[in-house]
Amino acid sequence: MNDTSHGTAGRFSPVARVTCDPEVARVYEHGWQSWSPSGIYPGSGTSPRPTFEKTYLSNWRGDVPPPATGFQGEGLLAVQPEPGAPVTLVASPDPRHEVPSIRVSAVAEGLEITANGHVETRVDNGPNGIPGAIGRWANELVAQLGLAAPKPVGPMWCSWYCYWDQVTDAQVLDDLGRFEPAGLDVRIVQIDDGYQAEIGDWLEPRPGFGDLGVLARRITDTGRHAGLWTAPFLAGHRSRLWRDHEDWFLRGVDAGSGWTQDLAALDLTHPGALEYLDTVFRSFRDMGFSFYKLDFLYAGALPGPHHDADVTPIEAYRQGLRTVRAAVGPDAVLLGCGAPIFPSLGLVDIMRVSPDTASALDHPSGDGSLPSSRNALATGMAREWQHGRFWINDPDCLLVAPKVEQREQWARWIEQSAGLRSSSDSIAELDEWGLRTTRRLLSPSLPSAVPADLL
Repeated sequence: MNDTSHGTAGRFSPVARVTCDPEVARVYEHGWQSWSPSGIYPGSGTSPRPTFEKTYLSNWRGDVPPPATGFQGEGLLAVQPEPGAPVTLVASPDPRHEVPSIRVSAVAEGLEITANGHVETRVDNGPNGIPGAIGRWANELVAQLGLAAPKPVGPMWCSWYCYWDQVTDAQVLDDLGRFEPAGLDVRIVQIDDGYQAEIGDWLEPRPGFGDLGVLARRITDTGRHAGLWTAPFLAGHRSRLWRDHEDWFLRGVDAGSGWTQDLAALDLTHPGALEYLDTVFRSFRDMGFSFYKLDFLYAGALPGPHHDADVTPIEAYRQGLRTVRAAVGPDAVLLGCGAPIFPSLGLVDIMRVSPDTASALDHPSGDGSLPSSRNALATGMAREWQHGRFWINDPDCLLVAPKVEQREQWARWIEQSAGLRSSSDSIAELDEWGLRTTRRLLSPSLPSAVPADLL
């Protein structure tokens, strides 16, 4: 990597200027977390912005508001002045620990790049433009950080899109019994949101769900892996955890809202919070779970008054993930979602790289971070280069039941994309085309890196 530039945290300092016509130039902007938009845009434009205050907090990097116009990449940004020209790439030297915000704005004779932290700037003369430059940078970063090569995972079935937060053990068992007759090679069965009494009270079942440990054993008795969803760094204000242990949470910090309540973020430097995480995940491991979807992880990296004031938000986040990993063991599979991308390096096996697909082509607000197949496709394509380098990508679930809008288009993307293959349809609701497509596309992930020209 080439010359080093320094900025001051909180203040943006110039790091490079690219002479170009902004109308012709292209900018790659990398978003903060799984749901934050990423993509390549005309240099004269402005990248997507949040449309709601709460989504700005939960889906974007809330502590560094983007400028009104232009671009703000988090830890990575690239500019190409015209097709065939060298690419100027600016990135954090070690984005596991520091993720500066990097901005691009139009100035006289071109585009100026600024950053609010320590970055490295390189000019890449290799082939394939911005995708090629990013791929080469990522290859060097993987070698520099000594990241382990990803392992194949899946295929998987997930309860979320078919049963939402009203899932029951009986529904999961019904689908479990349908996999083999339908010819579906499902190796992981993941129970999603809805089994728990409240967000934060993970070991207390929701009335009517059934016994979580018994369900895990029923799954593993078939030779499959049992998987479970949590939002481990959050608690709802209705939860017993919040009521009994407010001192374990970041005081005065808005962690967003969801599940018809306000949310609080665990202070991942507090010994009580870390002991709680250890207890919860050791309990899940003892029940027989070996696959863990860790959702809404943005909460772990929120700035605020931590118990240990010397620990940065990113280091607190990584400490929380290391605590989960120690509890479940080295062979368990961790999937990050709603997760700060670069701070998760080396700590998760799979990463959601886009918003949820839901079942709609586009969210009516136009917010690029909200669930829709268009948003999931756009950001998923822009992060395809991470697969096989950093982790196994999760493009979200295959949805091909007749009720799903744009199901053919979404199936084509799942077929094209690398990464985790998972179904989230109720098997009984699949028509002939849906069942045939699910049978064809459910296969183990391919761990090899995606060629750089596929961005």
